[in-house]
Amino acid sequence: MIRKTPISVKDSRGFYTSRTITCYLEEPCEMLVEGIAPAIIENIGLMTGMPVGPLSLPDAIGLELPYHVLDQTKRDLGDAYKPTASDTVLKFLVEENGRHGRRNGKGFYDYSEDGKDKAIWPGLAGLAEPTLTDAFSDDVKDELKKRILYRMSLEAARCMEEGIMTDPREADVGATLGFGFPKWTGGPISLIEQIGIEKFVEECDALADRHGERFRPGPMLRTMASEGRTFY
Repeated sequence: MIRKTPISVKDSRGFYTSRTITCYLEEPCEMLVEGIAPAIIENIGLMTGMPVGPLSLPDAIGLELPYHVLDQTKRDLGDAYKPTASDTVLKFLVEENGRHGRRNGKGFYDYSEDGKDKAIWPGLAGLAEPTLTDAFSDDVKDELKKRILYRMSLEAARCMEEGIMTDPREADVGATLGFGFPKWTGGPISLIEQIGIEKFVEECDALADRHGERFRPGPMLRTMASEGRTFY
């Protein structure tokens, strides 16, 4: 007995859980290059209910992994590859500053020799001029939380649209058990259902207008919203 819960996933780049959790790393990189303070980003990630902060997680994994994944993706996709803030942040950390994560004691954080203590690396300020560093409104806090949760939920919906996942129950289970998507939501597909597909599409369009096309919902969600259909 390996005590694991299996899900069925179509063979594709990133499969399902890797594609979805990658958004938990990518959107915080977008925030970093916007000048949002790293401590705010880390705490916002935890406030969504994720078990590990979005800057602590890649440090624990090792920054070489996402760096090499990006490099391989660029080579595989060629002209179809669209650069993101992750390219900028990982190049800055790994290439320009030799920061590989907890393994060598320096990543998004600086680590003590025994690895027990850590502090956000002050050099991250070199990525962008600060725009948000201390007190901010509840509306801003809610927007930042939505950016993280909605990015992952949109990616889960895209996997459903592309046939990578065919059962919303497995999409929810794979996310909550596979990488700790906040259990209070029931999973990324259930989160969309809680919000209501029509409202979710509307809010994602508003996020896309403010922050970029990565938040723009696909045809499947738009059709479901217009026809009043649900995943469950």
